[in-house]
Amino acid sequence: MELSYCTNVHPAEDLPGIVRQLDEHAGPIRRAAGLDRLGVGLWMPVGVASALSGDPQALAVLADALEHNGLELRTMNAFPYRGFHDDVVKLAVYRPDWTTPERLRYTLDCARALAALLPDGGEGSISTLPLGWRAGWDAAADRAAHDNLERLVEGLGALERETGRTVRVAIEPEPGCILDDVADVIAWLDARPHLTDEGRLGLCLDTCHLAVSFADPAGAVAAATAAGIRIVKVQASVALEVPDPADPRTIEALRPFAEERYVHQVREAGGTRRADDLPEVLDATDPWPTDRAWRVHVHIPLHARPAPPLRATTEVLLAAVDAVLAAPHGDAAHLDVETYTWSVLPDDLQPETLVSGIAAELRWVHAHLPRAVAGVPASGTDERSRA
Repeated sequence: MELSYCTNVHPAEDLPGIVRQLDEHAGPIRRAAGLDRLGVGLWMPVGVASALSGDPQALAVLADALEHNGLELRTMNAFPYRGFHDDVVKLAVYRPDWTTPERLRYTLDCARALAALLPDGGEGSISTLPLGWRAGWDAAADRAAHDNLERLVEGLGALERETGRTVRVAIEPEPGCILDDVADVIAWLDARPHLTDEGRLGLCLDTCHLAVSFADPAGAVAAATAAGIRIVKVQASVALEVPDPADPRTIEALRPFAEERYVHQVREAGGTRRADDLPEVLDATDPWPTDRAWRVHVHIPLHARPAPPLRATTEVLLAAVDAVLAAPHGDAAHLDVETYTWSVLPDDLQPETLVSGIAAELRWVHAHLPRAVAGVPASGTDERSRA
């Protein structure tokens, strides 16, 4: 697996801002993690993607910044369209959805830019949203999403014939969306095998989302493999868990994670209770059951250990990566560390600097997932048995 970290953690809405984040963060992170080369999972908003897709000079500027900082680009995050660090993002992150020509055009622009920036012999991956948010979705929306994804697959094929570079797009299931979990993605794509039969459209396994859905990692990967759906990308991420909600400290322990920028969906183990955001649980007039665990869509740093009564779902990440490595093409999947929540995490989870925090995550990956990462592991103590 090629290891990277996702740059959607950094706010930047133009090309100079992206170059600056590579100089001020990605390069120093590589050095702090003790790596000769580091992958970046680049996020670029729609305006930058559009400009780069047809501007060789702009592409050269970005290529120079990557090379200067010892960075490689193999994967991109095309889930957020723009404004991912606005004061309030919430459900806006799911717009425009796959019913729209804007989503198709943006994704193809990202694919063209990625193809131009891939290292020689490398294949690229792009993660995207799971069609859209569920509210208002109907049969017409489903047909429109299908038609646009069909055009996407055709466009990726044309790009490969034109450039000789392979770029795959990976649907990333997320709680609350049309394709809420891995089983939903499998069912939707299994009914449309022409979208996946050439391997250009597949699955992005975000291990935080996987944990929130309480899915069995090995079972989810096996089901995707049985359906002929390629796992293109793994977003290495960890969710927040309340193992014993009956603990009287639970509600107050969760309150610092309820914030105004991002949605934090909540699910209960084996049950039907679902919340689209954490305040719906904290301030519920009908209290949630406390006899089974809860999980919350909050990306916790991979190496972090929230204070009791909370914990991190680290074991889901470990099991998911092991399962993907055993699947067809699993070693070719891209492994992208995606903790984008640093700016909104409580003080006790904040690092001294963002560079030191992300570097610690990368060292953790090398220590705990040595079979997954290429090259010599970074220095660090192997604490997998205690994870």
